[in-house]
Amino acid sequence: MASRIRNRVITGTGLAVVVGAVAFGAVNASAAPAAPVQPAAVTADAKGLVTSTHLSVDAATKAAQAALHAAAKEGQRVSVAVVDRNGNTVVTLRGDGAGPQSPESAERKAFTAVSWNAPTSVLAGRLAQNPGLKDIPGTLFLAGGAPVQAKGAPIAGIGVAGAPSGDLDEKFAQAGVAAVTK
Repeated sequence: MASRIRNRVITGTGLAVVVGAVAFGAVNASAAPAAPVQPAAVTADAKGLVTSTHLSVDAATKAAQAALHAAAKEGQRVSVAVVDRNGNTVVTLRGDGAGPQSPESAERKAFTAVSWNAPTSVLAGRLAQNPGLKDIPGTLFLAGGAPVQAKGAPIAGIGVAGAPSGDLDEKFAQAGVAAVTK
């Protein structure tokens, strides 16, 4: 008798968990607008082999150097980072006289830009609607990051940090993007 009651309690609890999970998923899914569908920078063939578009080390270096050069022309001391589609750092250049915090900030801005396929200045504005975004590990929602795109899909991110304003950082990051996309 006791084992039958225990089995009913366990079964009832399991059913409640499943119903709750389904209800939460339905509410959660309807609470946020769907993300726009991005063209594929990653494709799979019939065998399940995946091909993705990435910047080469040479292209990433060219982008970082272009951003660093744009900053130097304006007398700014910055660091530049380029990350791949997966957010892994490919190149980091610390300019002469750049602050000690700038390499890490540049990497985090680049990671943020590629993760959302948007300039970090745009993403910083979204914090007002969703302040929890700032808690996502590795991100930095300050202007200065720009995505590199191929066919509209993100393939890399460039982050710049160290100028006196995020607008300047982002201007220099865009110079890096232009160096590899035009």
